[in-house]
Amino acid sequence: MGTTGTIMGTGRFLKEKNPAIRIVGVHPEPGSQIAGIRKWEDPYVPKICDFSRIDEILHVGQKEAEDTARLLARREGILAGPSSGGALAVALRLDAQLRDAVIVSVVCDRGDRYLSTGLFDPA
Repeated sequence: MGTTGTIMGTGRFLKEKNPAIRIVGVHPEPGSQIAGIRKWEDPYVPKICDFSRIDEILHVGQKEAEDTARLLARREGILAGPSSGGALAVALRLDAQLRDAVIVSVVCDRGDRYLSTGLFDPA
């Protein structure tokens, strides 16, 4: 979760439509540096954030987030950044665990911002 604006607004709207919907946030694993995803320490939590509106927070590592961003570009032609890769990685994990679930993940950052970092360089 970045500034938490997207998860707060979207989560509130979806829960109003169907209270059974589960809202899952994504935090980086300890030690991971994923641009756009952060674990907010108490004094710095954005005022818009209300953790009671999030049903679960799952963690993703930097490598998994970056690998998934590359996979998204290669397979779907969507150039997204590592925070989107992290969100999608968690969505893919949930998809493997849940039966007959509809899973939505937001692509929240553009990959062109990371072209100079080597994120999308050929392996």
